[in-house]
Amino acid sequence: MSLFYLLIGLVLLVIGGEFLVRSSVGLSLKLRLSRMIIGLTVVSFATSAPELIVSIQSALDGFSGLAIGNVIGSNIANIALVLGATALIAPLAIDKDFFKFNWPWMMAFSILLYILLLSDNNLVRWEGGILLGSIIVFLILLIRRARKNPEASNVEEELQETKWWKIFMFLALGGLALWQGSELLVKGAVDIAASLGIPESIIAVSMVALGTSVPELAASIIAALKKEKAISLGNLIGSNIFNIGSVLGITALIQPIQIQPEGMGLLNNDIFWMLGISFALLPLAFLPKVYHISRYKGILFLAAYLLFIYLAFSTLS
Repeated sequence: MSLFYLLIGLVLLVIGGEFLVRSSVGLSLKLRLSRMIIGLTVVSFATSAPELIVSIQSALDGFSGLAIGNVIGSNIANIALVLGATALIAPLAIDKDFFKFNWPWMMAFSILLYILLLSDNNLVRWEGGILLGSIIVFLILLIRRARKNPEASNVEEELQETKWWKIFMFLALGGLALWQGSELLVKGAVDIAASLGIPESIIAVSMVALGTSVPELAASIIAALKKEKAISLGNLIGSNIFNIGSVLGITALIQPIQIQPEGMGLLNNDIFWMLGISFALLPLAFLPKVYHISRYKGILFLAAYLLFIYLAFSTLS
């Protein structure tokens, strides 16, 4: 039954996230916000909604290992699993923004999270404020860069034709699905952890994080198979930045996050995997084929992800 709750919760999160993205973009277009601003802000926040709701629900229920493990595991999965699987099908090009802006900001947020957690094993409200303030600074700089180098946005213009009642219906359905999905997912994950006698943080960095990364994984693989433009490296890096800055920032402001002794593997092991895999993007960019995430690099990332999952559960034996 616990596995059923977990799976139904993940399905509701995926459905709710899609409804929320479409309704948020439709509403923004109705309000005549620029497509660039919508693509950089509204879509980014909306696609991080599943991680946000799960982390808030976990923190409020007292399961801090789930709250932080969900974000750390999702960030690992975005690079090692999603990027790795996509590159295996269709190699991705690395643009100059990766070196000048995206990668440095991702590493800065990752290191900042480690420093904040290292001091006292928790995230209190003022630390959440620092993370949220940092994401605001990041967004301001991102928008300024986008205005200097305008590109076609991936925002669907036809959403502007969506009727008002549909927008609010999608918004309500999305919010309801996210709320119910997070309730079921947290309950299922905690019950599975209890029945197996393992910390909920391990379930969080593996099953829960994998579930919240399913939309990005599915979209990337489908696009690659259709030989369309797959999800960009910048999108995945942006998702990791939002996970740390907005998801953990907002969660800590609502409910401070305290890592319990049984969840210390997050600080002693998992966060180093997140830092290492994030850092590995830079040297791999200079290996042949230069400035591309080619197939063999994708295999390396996938192998790293499988090793991470194996080692996470092997510590239980």
